Amino acid sequence: QVQLVESGGGLVQAGGSLRLSCTCTRSFLDLNARGWYRQAPGKQRELVASITRSSGTTYGEGVEGRFTISRDNGENTWYLQMNNLTPEDTAVYYCYAHYGWDYWGQGTQVTVSS
Repeated sequence: QVQLVESGGGLVQAGGSLRLSCTCTRSFLDLNARGWYRQAPGKQRELVASITRSSGTTYGEGVEGRFTISRDNGENTWYLQMNNLTPEDTAVYYCYAHYGWDYWGQGTQVTVSS
């Protein structure tokens, strides 16, 4: 069983920053995959960023250079630092992990006003 608890969403003006956190009940290294997805109204859920056991990173379309995924080496936590946010980044952001099958956090709303 894997549980994911997210925090850090909110309302921000365009150009602002937010940091999301995801804490997992399993060890970071036990997971087969981990990262962040988002879903905007009327759109499919899409990958935002993922991070490997060795801290290699992958970013979705349109966020590389603005968003950074990282981990806390001492805890089962990973982060999504989002800079230079635009209204197009408005979505519900989900923490994600794979351990046998897919697990999702409860989602946190990120709203970027113009």
